[in-house]
Amino acid sequence: MAVPIYKWFLVPIAIGTCCWLLASSSNPDNIFGLPISQKNNLHPYYISVVEINHNAKDKTLEISCKIFTNDFETTLEKNHKAKVDLSSPKDKVTADKWIDEYIKKHLLIKADNKDINFSYLGYEKEDEAIYSYFQGDDVPSVKKIDIINSILHDFSDQQINIIHCMVGGKRQSSKLDYPATQASFSF
Repeated sequence: MAVPIYKWFLVPIAIGTCCWLLASSSNPDNIFGLPISQKNNLHPYYISVVEINHNAKDKTLEISCKIFTNDFETTLEKNHKAKVDLSSPKDKVTADKWIDEYIKKHLLIKADNKDINFSYLGYEKEDEAIYSYFQGDDVPSVKKIDIINSILHDFSDQQINIIHCMVGGKRQSSKLDYPATQASFSF
């Protein structure tokens, strides 16, 4: 009986010690001698998700790109050598321009062997991700979609890009592990 009671005493002591160490740190950006930075927090997966939906009624391709905010900001900062804050940008016009340019450089779409020139509609932040929205016009029907996606390949060689395509109510998906960039869907 003494052993189980002893174990129960260890849990509050361990939790209390950790809380005391965290609270007593003189530098909130440096705990246990390890620097902590919101921008440099590592997460186990580096994933983006591109969704493409053919809207037959409007004859458009509706495109959304979901990217982890901190990864995207770091990549844009590296490319433009300037501080980027997509959560509350001081210059929204510049943020929009950089997002538009980046996605169009790293995402190429063909529908039935025809290059799709898509327009940037804007972006929004939700939780820990940035959703950017685009639209390709004059796409009356689709039998095949070919994609080249190198989003965040310039950020991490562990990048995984997931693509979902929906045409005529049929959904197909593909997963591209770095360095793969090409996917095709037939409907």
